[in-house]
Amino acid sequence: MAVQEARQSTHSGGCTCGDCPHGAREGHHRAVAAFLAKRDGLAAGEGLPAAVAHSAGASRQWVSDELTQSARAVAERSREAGEAWLAMVWRSTLFVVWGGVIVLTLAEAFTAIGSGWTTARTAGLVAALVTAALLTAAARTHRARGGLLAPLIGEDNRLSTSRAVAGSWVLLVVFAVLVIAIQLAGASEHADRDALIAGLELARGLGMLTVLALTCAIAVVVRHVVTVRVLSRLLQKVRADRPRAADLLTDDAGRGNFADVQYVLVNAVAVVFAAVRLARRPEQLPDLPWGLALLVVVSAATYFAGKFAEGGRPVVLSVVRAREAGDLDAPIRTGDDIEIRGAGFVPPGAATPDRLARMVVRIGTVHVHVPLIPVPGGFANPTDTVLTVPVPVEVEPGRVDVQVVTAAGAETDRVTIDVTD
Repeated sequence: MAVQEARQSTHSGGCTCGDCPHGAREGHHRAVAAFLAKRDGLAAGEGLPAAVAHSAGASRQWVSDELTQSARAVAERSREAGEAWLAMVWRSTLFVVWGGVIVLTLAEAFTAIGSGWTTARTAGLVAALVTAALLTAAARTHRARGGLLAPLIGEDNRLSTSRAVAGSWVLLVVFAVLVIAIQLAGASEHADRDALIAGLELARGLGMLTVLALTCAIAVVVRHVVTVRVLSRLLQKVRADRPRAADLLTDDAGRGNFADVQYVLVNAVAVVFAAVRLARRPEQLPDLPWGLALLVVVSAATYFAGKFAEGGRPVVLSVVRAREAGDLDAPIRTGDDIEIRGAGFVPPGAATPDRLARMVVRIGTVHVHVPLIPVPGGFANPTDTVLTVPVPVEVEPGRVDVQVVTAAGAETDRVTIDVTD
């Protein structure tokens, strides 16, 4: 009932429909609250029908089915909220862009006190306005995909660290070239024009151009590496509901990632240094020192190595008969529970209930959905290292193969077990 109430639509007060951003968010919050209440209630034994209460297997299956249906409702609300957030956030990106233009204008006005207004200051202001106008047009074109965030969102619907870093360097270089071009257009003296053209020589901006080329190459190569590793079943990727700023510094599970953090920090420092050099010498490309450029190279190598080494295939290490206290030791029979021990059963980002419910164990020719076993605050089954499933009566006695299929679609190698009558 609580989940059904979360689907009710009203555009006043507590709107919960999916037609507006507020309603999508509110509907998602209510669906999550309803699911958590149901999960904790079922974990405490509340709401269990009397028809299935006499059988542990039947009650477990009923609880799992109820939670699966509720989890799907939450996932649907989450997707609606993510789409509404993307359609709304594009205006926020424009506030950031034009806020930067205002900050630059104020900074130039304050620093001009005493020294006077110069052509370089005018060029910087005009370049900022042109860049902001171009970004505004791009944001409006991609407003359904987050505006300026659209090029930075990866195929897994998360903000890409490599794309964000490369984008910051591209934006800085474009702005620097615009500043020089505008100064060149307004220069009347031949010597001034020659000095501005000399400022674009390769020897002056080689360090920054090297870093630009490296970060752009990293953004392209990392995408290829991730795609190849996913197709080779060496990496499990699960699509996120919506991008988050924390994606730049964390892995798919939301845990802080050293490779991402150091890559963002080092490049942020280098971009700030280059911006300061541009402010001090606006007539030439920022001359990034080779020591700082080498630091960016080392950081990029660390980031790439981290991306290449992350992940792994799910692995089944062993399959044993699940035994409760007081049970006798016995072989695996149809109807018994088996415990599958291994690693990588729950890939990063797949710990949500709807994705846990998508896990399947293939026993012979029978596909068994892993039951959700709730406990207060979470689930006892499935976990990343242990799965417990029943052996259905449809499984023929004899030697059968067991294989786990994760929520990301990755399959483990087959492990053979003996099933007796």
